[in-house]
Amino acid sequence: MEFLKKSDEEIFEIANPFWIDLVKASNKQDYGSFTKNFSETMLMGAHEVEIGKQWANNKLLSTLTEEANPLGCLRRNEHITVLYKQTSTEFSGDYLGRLVVGLEDGEVKVFGATIF
Repeated sequence: MEFLKKSDEEIFEIANPFWIDLVKASNKQDYGSFTKNFSETMLMGAHEVEIGKQWANNKLLSTLTEEANPLGCLRRNEHITVLYKQTSTEFSGDYLGRLVVGLEDGEVKVFGATIF
């Protein structure tokens, strides 16, 4: 798979289901579903207690809408960062979502995810 050479539209087709799954799992505060597509290195830093603290301390993380608009892709080394325009069901305004995807053992995995 020539992953890094795919067009933005092709990457959106791959990444969007990952992003929507992350949003749904975050809204439910479901750690198992939230981390199911994480790379091994991402899993090492994603301790259940720490993620639980993030959910408890930042209400935005559990009030995201399932409609996210991909803005574009950034390619760097072996990963592609997809940027999303994201909204919340409880907080006004737009937020920036960032999803980093790459290949691990030939399979697309999540290497990073944040919301600003």
